[in-house]
Amino acid sequence: MSMKKETFYVKDDSALYDARTLGNAKMGLLGLQHMFAMFGATVVVPAMTGLNVSTTLLFAGLGTLLFHAVSKFKVPAFLGSSFAFLAGYWAIAPNGEKELLPYACFGVACSGLLYLILAASIKVYGIDRVMRYFPPVVTGPIVIAIGMNLASSAIANCSSNVWIAMVAIVIIIAVNIWSRGMMKIVQILMGIVGSFIVAALTGNLDPDKVQAIHDAPWTGLPVAWDNTAFSIFSDPDVSLLITSVITIVPIALATMIEHIGDISAISSTVGRNYLEDPGLHRTLVGDGIATILASLFGGPANTTYGENTGVLTLTKVYDPRVIRLAALFAIFFSFSPKVEALITAMPAATIGGVSLILYGMISAVGVRNVVDNHVDFSKTRNVVIAAMILVVSIGVNYSEAGAIPITIGSMTISFSGLATGALAGIVLNVILPLKESGEDEDTAQTAGTSSAETAEPAEEAADAENSTPTE
Repeated sequence: MSMKKETFYVKDDSALYDARTLGNAKMGLLGLQHMFAMFGATVVVPAMTGLNVSTTLLFAGLGTLLFHAVSKFKVPAFLGSSFAFLAGYWAIAPNGEKELLPYACFGVACSGLLYLILAASIKVYGIDRVMRYFPPVVTGPIVIAIGMNLASSAIANCSSNVWIAMVAIVIIIAVNIWSRGMMKIVQILMGIVGSFIVAALTGNLDPDKVQAIHDAPWTGLPVAWDNTAFSIFSDPDVSLLITSVITIVPIALATMIEHIGDISAISSTVGRNYLEDPGLHRTLVGDGIATILASLFGGPANTTYGENTGVLTLTKVYDPRVIRLAALFAIFFSFSPKVEALITAMPAATIGGVSLILYGMISAVGVRNVVDNHVDFSKTRNVVIAAMILVVSIGVNYSEAGAIPITIGSMTISFSGLATGALAGIVLNVILPLKESGEDEDTAQTAGTSSAETAEPAEEAADAENSTPTE
């Protein structure tokens, strides 16, 4: 008797996979909604590092379009600024020095090459050899930890004005429960606009940011030559170039693990196995090239954005065309300092209220990953793996240092909580035995598969262990 399998990559009958049926106007609103969802976090990175906001928006849009082209226009992912490289920027340009930032950008660009190396390895040796290290007991808790690690920023933003944040939350929940049709689809956008209006009417907008809207010109170029990595080669500081590469490139080891978790989360949300089609090697190439391109021109590293995965979960509109519209809006706004100033004036509490829901939805996707794959937590092995991922990821993230520093010679590499937790889970999944005393062998499936019949012959279960599902 052959063993039957089931997969959590199942299409949702209530979801919309082709947004063209809604018409151009409604698709435009959905694109705006995705752009607003990513905007808050995307502009934080340049604000913290000294990089240019307009450049960041431009290459978030261009990077997303490039990612879609490389991944066969199938994956509904938006690429925004990565927080993982903040320590790298601060190591090279601790105070956002304009003359030092291009060196940091060069180091980040070099880190994107690691994505291409991993992608090539997957292409040569096959996805199965990689994904055997990422069964549901690993990917599920990683996705849960992604949402939980982001929660602190949402709470911090909400605390700046709890009432304004509550307006955004109440509007989104009310629209989600009681509205229908297009109103329900654009619930995030309605929460943002409604909270923004209330903040303006109650005098809760930053006067300096309001003045910045008035003073900003309507048009402007988003890229300046002096801010690009190319500018340093006229008279380079070779030692600083080498230092930036050695310091920053290893960070990509952590962000690649996060990439796999993000693609798993999007696959789980949409109901399609993007690890198989178009393939993890393609999404890695798209992410890596987008990071290289953005960094060379003075923007921050790119990464697939959990905020937009949360929007997908809430709206159930899974058409990648909508994400590409959001990318086009980001590119358009990058050429308008006035529009950029208007969006930047959005209260932190508004961003916090929206993010609180979106980040929670990301963690909920991780829970669904675990449940739909029938991960057996009666087995100590699975409990230990999941517990270590969650405790290490969240514990390190909220520790005083906020990361795990590893010193190799004169070089110190900082691993984020999520990267450290993911590595712990991967290692435990490899070294812990599949058999426990008095228990049957645990069929450790690859990401997205589960056994529908546990009472099958041991040899068939072992064959299923290294399999990868297809649609």
